Amino acid sequence: MSASLCHGILFLAPPPPLLLLLCNQHYCFGLNIPINHATGHRLTYYDFFFQTNSLAISLSKGDVAFILSPQSLQIPILYFSLLSLGVIISQANPDDSGSDITHLLNISRPVIVFATSQTYHKLIINPTSNYCTVLMDSPEFLSFLTLYDDDNSIINHRDGVVNQSDIAAILYLSGTSGPKKGVQLTHRNLIVVINATTGAEQYYNEQLVSLATRALAGVFGFTVMMRAVSHEETLVLLQTFELETILEAVDKYKANYMPVSPSEIVALLISDSTNKYDLSSLMFLGCGGAPLSEDVAVTFRDKFPNVEILRGYGLTETGALAVATKGPMEVSRLDSVGRLSEIMEAEIVDPITSEALFPGQEGELWLCGQNVMKVAPYKQIRRVAFINSIPRSHAGKILRRELVHRALSANFSTSS
Repeated sequence: MSASLCHGILFLAPPPPLLLLLCNQHYCFGLNIPINHATGHRLTYYDFFFQTNSLAISLSKGDVAFILSPQSLQIPILYFSLLSLGVIISQANPDDSGSDITHLLNISRPVIVFATSQTYHKLIINPTSNYCTVLMDSPEFLSFLTLYDDDNSIINHRDGVVNQSDIAAILYLSGTSGPKKGVQLTHRNLIVVINATTGAEQYYNEQLVSLATRALAGVFGFTVMMRAVSHEETLVLLQTFELETILEAVDKYKANYMPVSPSEIVALLISDSTNKYDLSSLMFLGCGGAPLSEDVAVTFRDKFPNVEILRGYGLTETGALAVATKGPMEVSRLDSVGRLSEIMEAEIVDPITSEALFPGQEGELWLCGQNVMKVAPYKQIRRVAFINSIPRSHAGKILRRELVHRALSANFSTSS
């Protein structure tokens, strides 16, 4: 037995060719009905498409748009309008502090900020700031959603072509230390993730009603929303994520699927509120963010025998996807987080020598795939150290390769 590169399997459908001029917004549009649980307001597919197209008339291509808003039906419309134009989405959690928001504004440098009357106070005015602010609950913004375009074709009035290699979104993660850091995901990254994240209906022949129990500013909630649109699901948006609110929404809208964390699975086990609502429609829980113990999974199956836990592992840098359980056979394995995704390659390597390890050995997980971020340019350098030799680590391997490349380039230029 030898150390080797692992490949994902079960590729159900290839993503579109890389050179195809197709942005994520065009790939996603399907028959979708978003619902705002707090207000009961619904959008048909026609309304969703029309308002997305109308809002895009008022925007232009090429810069960063910062979004600071609670969950609402306007958020998906805004996202897809921006994506259709090639405007980069910079999403922030409205629960972040004012200082965190200021930090994210400084590193993303938006030209426009979409906020609400609830979140506007967190936008600390800086004389050097060069962005305009639009309140999403203002009459002016709502009027953007009703502009009429004489040409009913798909967003054909934009200034330039949106390519799959263009940046689609900047998502933020806390990292191991220091302030939040930014990750750039391209349209190609998102298309590949959506294509690989096949809905449970592929195996169970069901048309799903999904609950958005995660903030759309995070990679988990963002990809759940994208997947719901592309898989023609009904998506219920929640403004608060308390257990009582979630259970009420499952009962009211007969939801089949919702993303959860292991702590929320534990809450479902110990809460008496589960007896107050009809949860018979619930079929799947998408679980991630932390390890789920086998004991908890067994106890959950005993209490909810008709609900399957679809476990997975991913990073913001991989669009929330790396490994996952798919289909009845894999879901029945309660001691596993699933198989490597069909769009990924992986190695377990020695963190010091960067050498591939044999099966069963512990090491560092290296991932490669078309869903991996384009670059993370918003990670600030906090310390500079001078060294006598290149360390035998992953960072050292990258540095060594870059130095060799520069040396060869310099030699070539001199000889020319």
